[in-house]
Amino acid sequence: MLLFDENLAARLVVDLADVYPNCTHVGDLGLAGGSDYWIWQYARDHGLIIVSKDEDFQRLSVLYGAPPKVTWIRLGNCSTADIIRLLNERHNEIGRFVANEEAAFLALA
Repeated sequence: MLLFDENLAARLVVDLADVYPNCTHVGDLGLAGGSDYWIWQYARDHGLIIVSKDEDFQRLSVLYGAPPKVTWIRLGNCSTADIIRLLNERHNEIGRFVANEEAAFLALA
């Protein structure tokens, strides 16, 4: 299950539900405004994959490894529609990343 960081629109949960069911947003969990480390720990403890535009999660991934896995959206200044398109187009790649027990980090641009 994907956990969308607060720098991504909460509507991604609904807009991507057909492709990524059971996703959630940090705001839905009461984690909005919390530290990246708290979000990291929550994702680790609940088997979630963090999806973020925040480079800090990439750093945490290098420092601690998985779990949790991290998907870093590297589109720069973009719309929510751009992110939806990217996640839809790269669905198979994300699926392989999730299934790969050794993979900890995936950058998408």
